[in-house]
Amino acid sequence: MSLEQDVAAARRAVDALEEACAPLTGHFGDTVDARRLRVDVARLRDDLALLCGARVATPREPFAVVYGDGDDEGLGGSGRTRR
Repeated sequence: MSLEQDVAAARRAVDALEEACAPLTGHFGDTVDARRLRVDVARLRDDLALLCGARVATPREPFAVVYGDGDDEGLGGSGRTRR
């Protein structure tokens, strides 16, 4: 196989893994392990893009609803001060 074919096959495999994990994580809700699985799948997609030198395409985000407001608010969160 050529490099392009191998990369396409790997991307299809990551897509298939993401599709397989989506319903599975739904059974466990927003747990640490379910979030880690989602992040690991996203990391696979990013690592593949970095390895191949391609620009990172905007991934399909089936889990975007779960992330909600994931901004880091810093020490103590919004409206809180350090003592």
